[in-house]
Amino acid sequence: MTPEEQVFLAELCAERAGLKVDPEKAYLIESRLGPLARREGFGAVSELLEVLRERPEERLLTACVEAMAPSESGFFRDRAVFEHLWRKVVPELARRRPDGVVRIWSAGCAAGQEVYSLAMLQAEQPAPGKIELFASDLSERQLDRARLGVYTSYEVQRGLSARQMVRHFENRDEHFQLAKPLRQAVRWRRVNLLDDLTALGAFDIVLCRYVLGALTPAGRARATERLASVVASDGVLVLGANEESAAENLMPESAARGVFRRTGEVRAAA
Repeated sequence: MTPEEQVFLAELCAERAGLKVDPEKAYLIESRLGPLARREGFGAVSELLEVLRERPEERLLTACVEAMAPSESGFFRDRAVFEHLWRKVVPELARRRPDGVVRIWSAGCAAGQEVYSLAMLQAEQPAPGKIELFASDLSERQLDRARLGVYTSYEVQRGLSARQMVRHFENRDEHFQLAKPLRQAVRWRRVNLLDDLTALGAFDIVLCRYVLGALTPAGRARATERLASVVASDGVLVLGANEESAAENLMPESAARGVFRRTGEVRAAA
């Protein structure tokens, strides 16, 4: 790849999804775009980028941006956060809702481990009321994988007990597939966090964990604003343990790192 091609990709990702791509990290670009280049019949990543610079094709531009998006996830990552949500936040919200429905959205879900962790909790420790689970990602390929719910032995062993593996998964040729009822408990959608999200409706709990760190400063600010716009007036936004929210009227909870709750002023005005 030429330096110009690397800068082109970095600017493309920043403009379209707020993604922070270091044009100096050629090895990272090669590793993430290599599979896409091969699928599309290019001999090298440089050929793919050269063609896109000369003859931009929307489908390939989108595929490149999606390929550069972060894809790291895990079951019950920061388990204390899940315990706090299930023992305190979800029951409180369910009691406040006339219909008892608590809507939870996992934004930037990657292969689905986070939202499936919530589905497992509901199966093992049913919360009061009704839980509705939603999940989204920038990448359609990640969403396809999440819908299938198929993971390697390494992925299921990270964060899951042997009891949970036996109860919720079926062994399929050295891979493990999540039980169908849990897969069907989640509604999936491709979402760019820079877009207007209000059409999605309000959510009682929005999880966007370890995603903002992969964005440019401008992208991070815009995504945080967009996410905050769909948090219910008494809901919570959940970020990574070391991530901060710059959104107004979202205050950190002392009981769990990364959890931000709407302030009383917003509830009164809603």
